[in-house]
Amino acid sequence: MNTDFRQDFIQFALEAKVLRFGEFKTKAGRLSPYFFNTGLFNDGASLRRLGQFYAKAISDSGITFDMLYGPAYKGIPLVSTTAVALAEQGRNVPFCFNRKEAKDHGEGGNTVGAPLSARVLIIDDVISAGTSVRESVDIIRAAGASPCGVVICFDRMERGRTEVSAVDDVRDAFGLEVVSISTLDDLIGFLGGRPELARQLHSVDDYRKRYGATT
Repeated sequence: MNTDFRQDFIQFALEAKVLRFGEFKTKAGRLSPYFFNTGLFNDGASLRRLGQFYAKAISDSGITFDMLYGPAYKGIPLVSTTAVALAEQGRNVPFCFNRKEAKDHGEGGNTVGAPLSARVLIIDDVISAGTSVRESVDIIRAAGASPCGVVICFDRMERGRTEVSAVDDVRDAFGLEVVSISTLDDLIGFLGGRPELARQLHSVDDYRKRYGATT
């Protein structure tokens, strides 16, 4: 995977139809000209490659961590494939994920996998309102461990409840580093290099001007 992995990731997402263009209503009620859904990485080959992109973003970030955690449900395959990709790079780290409902038989508890301990890196798909991160932080701290960062697929870089983005809200609220494989800026850069996607570039750029976060 070359150093321009962010652009490679946009191409990969397009080919997998995870990134689509059109008119889509967001949770905030906005009409977005693009839609990004990691749930559509739904076969073995695409999930394996996705894990490699997560591992690349993590290694490039230089963030220090001891284990991985994935919030149910989308975070379960994401944390699993990321752990495998890191192992393929020569770094074998433990991981776990939570249950939506605590189990009262067998091993019990509300997490599956390695016990939460030391510095925990959260693996998620996107950050919209920060609810998933807040729940993850609570679970990790309740186990006596320390959340040390969040890694996501895509940062939409748009305003949330305030003038800053949901990602910046998380940084401010929890003091956590947030690493993304790609961002809206990466998407615009990708579209700008492809004349056949000029219409999509115009729509996405207009959307950013209207709803982009203040940085």
